Amino acid sequence: MNGWMAEFGVWLHHVFVEQFDGWILLGFVAQAMFTMRFVVQWLASEKAKRSVMPVAFWFFSLAGGTLLFIYAIQRQDPVFIAGQGLGLLIYARNLMLIRGERKA
Repeated sequence: MNGWMAEFGVWLHHVFVEQFDGWILLGFVAQAMFTMRFVVQWLASEKAKRSVMPVAFWFFSLAGGTLLFIYAIQRQDPVFIAGQGLGLLIYARNLMLIRGERKA
Protein backbone atom coordinates (compact mmCIF):
# COMPACT_ATOMS: atom_id res chain seq x y z
CA MET A 1 0.00 0.00 0.00
CA ASN A 2 1.25 3.49 -0.82
CA GLY A 3 2.38 5.71 2.06
CA TRP A 4 -0.45 8.20 1.59
CA MET A 5 -3.03 5.40 1.35
CA ALA A 6 -1.80 3.89 4.63
CA GLU A 7 -1.92 7.31 6.29
CA PHE A 8 -5.42 7.86 4.94
CA GLY A 9 -6.47 4.45 6.30
CA VAL A 10 -5.09 5.35 9.74
CA TRP A 11 -6.90 8.69 9.61
CA LEU A 12 -10.21 7.03 8.63
CA HIS A 13 -9.86 4.53 11.47
CA HIS A 14 -9.17 7.31 13.97
CA VAL A 15 -12.05 9.51 12.78
CA PHE A 16 -14.72 6.84 12.31
CA VAL A 17 -13.73 4.07 14.76
CA GLU A 18 -11.43 5.20 17.58
CA GLN A 19 -13.33 8.33 18.54
CA PHE A 20 -16.81 6.84 18.07
CA ASP A 21 -19.00 7.47 21.11
CA GLY A 22 -22.54 8.48 22.01
CA TRP A 23 -21.95 12.06 20.87
CA ILE A 24 -20.81 10.90 17.44
CA LEU A 25 -23.92 8.71 17.24
CA LEU A 26 -26.08 11.73 18.17
CA GLY A 27 -24.34 13.75 15.47
CA PHE A 28 -25.11 11.11 12.85
CA VAL A 29 -28.76 10.84 13.96
CA ALA A 30 -29.05 14.63 13.87
CA GLN A 31 -27.51 14.82 10.41
CA ALA A 32 -29.89 12.09 9.17
CA MET A 33 -32.90 14.05 10.49
CA PHE A 34 -31.59 17.22 8.92
CA THR A 35 -31.10 15.43 5.59
CA MET A 36 -34.66 14.05 5.72
CA ARG A 37 -36.03 17.56 5.29
CA PHE A 38 -34.61 17.64 1.77
CA VAL A 39 -35.96 14.17 1.00
CA VAL A 40 -39.44 15.18 2.23
CA GLN A 41 -39.33 18.40 0.20
CA TRP A 42 -38.16 16.60 -2.94
CA LEU A 43 -40.82 13.88 -2.70
CA ALA A 44 -43.60 16.42 -2.07
CA SER A 45 -42.44 18.46 -5.07
CA GLU A 46 -42.28 15.40 -7.31
CA LYS A 47 -45.80 14.42 -6.28
CA ALA A 48 -47.16 17.93 -6.92
CA LYS A 49 -45.08 18.40 -10.11
CA ARG A 50 -44.01 21.80 -8.73
CA SER A 51 -41.75 23.08 -5.98
CA VAL A 52 -43.48 22.53 -2.63
CA MET A 53 -42.35 23.22 0.93
CA PRO A 54 -44.29 20.80 3.19
CA VAL A 55 -44.69 21.49 6.92
CA ALA A 56 -42.66 18.33 7.61
CA PHE A 57 -39.65 20.15 6.12
CA TRP A 58 -39.77 22.64 8.99
CA PHE A 59 -40.30 19.95 11.64
CA PHE A 60 -37.31 17.95 10.37
CA SER A 61 -35.33 21.21 10.21
CA LEU A 62 -36.19 22.02 13.82
CA ALA A 63 -35.53 18.49 15.12
CA GLY A 64 -32.29 17.99 13.21
CA GLY A 65 -31.13 21.54 13.89
CA THR A 66 -31.79 21.16 17.63
CA LEU A 67 -29.79 17.93 17.82
CA LEU A 68 -26.97 19.44 15.74
CA PHE A 69 -27.00 22.51 18.00
CA ILE A 70 -26.62 20.28 21.08
CA TYR A 71 -23.84 18.37 19.33
CA ALA A 72 -22.08 21.63 18.38
CA ILE A 73 -22.29 22.89 21.97
CA GLN A 74 -20.77 19.65 23.26
CA ARG A 75 -17.99 19.91 20.65
CA GLN A 76 -17.53 23.61 21.53
CA ASP A 77 -17.55 24.66 17.87
CA PRO A 78 -18.46 28.38 17.70
CA VAL A 79 -19.08 28.41 13.94
CA PHE A 80 -21.41 25.41 14.14
CA ILE A 81 -23.16 26.81 17.25
CA ALA A 82 -23.82 30.17 15.58
CA GLY A 83 -25.01 28.59 12.33
CA GLN A 84 -27.39 26.11 13.93
CA GLY A 85 -28.60 28.65 16.52
CA LEU A 86 -29.69 31.11 13.84
CA GLY A 87 -31.30 28.31 11.84
CA LEU A 88 -33.37 27.23 14.85
CA LEU A 89 -34.90 30.70 15.08
CA ILE A 90 -35.82 30.61 11.39
CA TYR A 91 -37.34 27.11 11.58
CA ALA A 92 -39.38 27.97 14.68
CA ARG A 93 -40.60 31.22 13.11
CA ASN A 94 -41.74 29.43 9.96
CA LEU A 95 -43.71 26.93 12.04
CA MET A 96 -45.30 29.82 13.95
CA LEU A 97 -46.30 31.50 10.67
CA ILE A 98 -47.79 28.24 9.38
CA ARG A 99 -49.75 27.75 12.60
CA GLY A 100 -51.06 31.33 12.32
CA GLU A 101 -52.21 30.71 8.74
CA ARG A 102 -54.05 27.56 9.73
CA LYS A 103 -55.87 29.32 12.59
CA ALA A 104 -57.06 32.10 10.27
